[in-house]
Amino acid sequence: MAARLRVFLTHKQDKTLFNLRTEDVPQKVKDRAEVIRLNAHGWYVENIATHFNWTPQTVREVLHKWQKIGLEGLWELSGRGGKTKYKEEDIVFLEECLKKEPRTYNSLQLVQKLKSDRKIELSPDRLRRVLKKRGSFGNELEKATKGNKTQKPEKSNKLT
Repeated sequence: MAARLRVFLTHKQDKTLFNLRTEDVPQKVKDRAEVIRLNAHGWYVENIATHFNWTPQTVREVLHKWQKIGLEGLWELSGRGGKTKYKEEDIVFLEECLKKEPRTYNSLQLVQKLKSDRKIELSPDRLRRVLKKRGSFGNELEKATKGNKTQKPEKSNKLT
């Protein structure tokens, strides 16, 4: 049988973890801090898992991370997947070009303009989605459509 997984905290560490409950941190971080405190106060992994409605393996992972990394292990790492290749200023630059220049652009031409002027490579589809999500104008994120684009037909009172 494996040895019981147990962490030991100094008074300062316990106080720090306790104070995380009132800090402006994600709920997951607060839960992980509480898991560590409960284990240090003698709770078994299975009881902690039942208390938080987690699997025992999740509790063990939190405890192992605490032992290896410490306080930094409570927070999430940056997410997976591709990171954005553009900045807010790049999209604002495109919007300014669309406002100032009298000609119209399609997404392929806008991508070429971004590549030549700002050295940013995006696909036309991605750029189209970004501009549509922003409402294509303005500094703040807006809804893609501000209102209903289809007009309801007016009822006519004429009798024929």
